[in-house]
Amino acid sequence: MSQRLLMGAAYFYHLTKRSLEATLPVLIGKSLEAGWKVAVRAREETLLEHLDRQLWLGDGFLPHGLAGGPHDSEQPVLLTTGEPGNDPNCLISVDGAEVGAFEVAAKERVCILFNGADPAAVEHAREQWRTLTEAGAVAQYWAEDQGRWTKKAESTPEQK
Repeated sequence: MSQRLLMGAAYFYHLTKRSLEATLPVLIGKSLEAGWKVAVRAREETLLEHLDRQLWLGDGFLPHGLAGGPHDSEQPVLLTTGEPGNDPNCLISVDGAEVGAFEVAAKERVCILFNGADPAAVEHAREQWRTLTEAGAVAQYWAEDQGRWTKKAESTPEQK
């Protein structure tokens, strides 16, 4: 079996018009529709607490929990700063949370959301792209274009 078949993909979402709070529920919802468990990873617990409140206040019900509870492994969506305890199919990285190439290989999908208005966040996402693709991960870059997400670039291991 080729390396390509063994790996998931990293999807980079360049947030320029929609906020994290507006984009995250959409991606989580699509993942749940696919039958996947999801982990959302951030660097700071305070951001996760904010996202937790936003997910409960949103239009649709998205069952989720903050990591550290007694039922982490059963959570369809787990918000965490570390290793996900719910064995997710999809890992969503926000606010520059690190993702390793081994995680891209082990998951159906990894989503990396970054703030296009923050030059440091954009540079960090570029570095994540380089690191993951140099390690052999497939990556796609998605940008907001006239109210829709448009794939602007794709890297495959064969392009190295």
